[in-house]
Amino acid sequence: MKHRAWLVASFLLGITGGLLLWHLMGANPGPTPLEAPDSLTRAPDIDVPVTHSFGSADSLPSQLSNGDFSKMIEQFSEPGGSFRYQNYLSNERSYQHPIPELLKRIKPGGVYLGVGPEQNFTYIAAIRPEMAFIVDIRRQNMIELLLYKALFAMAANRSEFVSMLFARRPSRTVLESAQADDLFAAFGGVQPERELAQATLQRIRQQLRLGSDDESTVDELYRVFVSAGPDLTYSSMNHSAPAGPSYQSLMTMTDTNGRNWSYLASEENFSFIKEMQRKNLIVPLVGDFSGPKTLRTVAKYLEDHKARVGAFYVSNVEMYILVPPKWKRFCENVAALPMDQSSVFIRFLIGPYARAMAKGAFRVQNMSVLGPMIDVLTGVTKGYPPSYYDLINASR
Repeated sequence: MKHRAWLVASFLLGITGGLLLWHLMGANPGPTPLEAPDSLTRAPDIDVPVTHSFGSADSLPSQLSNGDFSKMIEQFSEPGGSFRYQNYLSNERSYQHPIPELLKRIKPGGVYLGVGPEQNFTYIAAIRPEMAFIVDIRRQNMIELLLYKALFAMAANRSEFVSMLFARRPSRTVLESAQADDLFAAFGGVQPERELAQATLQRIRQQLRLGSDDESTVDELYRVFVSAGPDLTYSSMNHSAPAGPSYQSLMTMTDTNGRNWSYLASEENFSFIKEMQRKNLIVPLVGDFSGPKTLRTVAKYLEDHKARVGAFYVSNVEMYILVPPKWKRFCENVAALPMDQSSVFIRFLIGPYARAMAKGAFRVQNMSVLGPMIDVLTGVTKGYPPSYYDLINASR
């Protein structure tokens, strides 16, 4: 009987899996998306009007004062939520693949929106937006981006930046013309220095001047980077997390044509991000993509400054907000953003979603793609938001 029950269960599981694959690859799933595992805790709703105190203008500011930068973070952010993993870095091997096509499709300037930590710097360095907002449900992500901001202010070049980030001194001089492989080779096998770590952390604290709770988060974040070094991966601090490339690998990877676009690929890329940070034009926010405030406030700010979104890097966050009420709010939030026909999503598809895009190639595990943002606005305007399937089916 036990064997018979096991066979029946296996048969039913196979049918369920086959129906899911058919649903993704050929059948029209209708307006209601598939539900995803509830691994993301949504921030509580807050009854706050969508407004800001930055007035209006015919263009975006060329820079923000430190006071306005801090005020923007406070006014635009929502209460923090949580995610099952601590995302110290990306785990997306294909994140550079869409960049050549991205540059062909978007218009110069515009505003970049993103989620997560360091991968945003690579996209920003590639497309050169006028301003960037990085929205993540985890307050820790906002603090990590502020830690990076402090390091960009402290480091004169890539070698100094990597040295301070991991508290390691390079084994040899790194030329300004060095490629990313040569840059990280100079830190290969080098152990962290306690004195350098302590001095760097103290300088970071002085740069940021955060409250005690946020300062404790900075301390913990920096401890992770120092302890793991350039070998840090997505699963270094949580072995149940999905595996991913090391920090070094992420910085030395290329697109499908062999070009490395990472923010540490060249001094030019690094300097662009450093200057954006100096001008306070990369604004980290705490917010839920389906929340009531953050994306709506960003949209209001852009509208009031006659700006539009060029690219919105959503990673695979959409998978975690597919439950109908959340999905509807997300689509409405996106539809509120100023955009045009050239505005694009940058998506990271995993598992069956990636295989659906790859026309059933079962060896495909994940992929990064572009999709038109205007489809969301069109659907919401007509009275029904597009499904996740609709959006990824329109991706390339």
